[in-house]
Amino acid sequence: MKTVLIDYGAGNLHSVYKALLKAGLEAKRSADPALAAAADVLVLPGQGHFRQVMEAFLSSGFEPVVRRHLARGKPFLGICVGLQLLMQSSEEAPGVPGLGILDGIVKRFADPSVSVPQMGWNQFFSYGNPPLLKGIPDGSFAYFANSYYVDFSDSNPGAITHYGKTSFKSVVSQGHLHATQFHPEKSQAVGLKILANFKDIAQHVLNASVL
Repeated sequence: MKTVLIDYGAGNLHSVYKALLKAGLEAKRSADPALAAAADVLVLPGQGHFRQVMEAFLSSGFEPVVRRHLARGKPFLGICVGLQLLMQSSEEAPGVPGLGILDGIVKRFADPSVSVPQMGWNQFFSYGNPPLLKGIPDGSFAYFANSYYVDFSDSNPGAITHYGKTSFKSVVSQGHLHATQFHPEKSQAVGLKILANFKDIAQHVLNASVL
């Protein structure tokens, strides 16, 4: 199972790479779109300002690779801003379009009762039996570092997190497409279990596509 961790110049790549290996995913870190185009599995991290991250991603040459990968139903994992990039747009960078893979926008926390950015541990609560969270107790904690959150409605399995008066989607887990707003690589045993689940999901998706 050829797994590529996309290196487009943005993201906490070293920690993500180490966590993927520890979870059993023999990933290769690569800045080469051609290598990613031949991959079975793609992992897209992201960290920083939406405009800067999107511009780096677009100039890297990975955009058409990711779009084709998703269109073919191949396993994909987005992390933090790697989830936000899938949206249509972000309040952090008005006028800068996202990839539009998911029909939603990225909003800034507006509750004055909480600190922004959200930095540290918070709970997530699953619904719809998301495969990415298989075997993980509801209400488990993960590590967040975000001032913005994705806002969209769908009927697919996932998880929500509450921060002050705001409830937002913190996990997307639908078929071959999976993403987290939090950082699995910083979430200790829970994060490693999520990455191990993703490995199992990816193997299942790939086996099913061969049959």
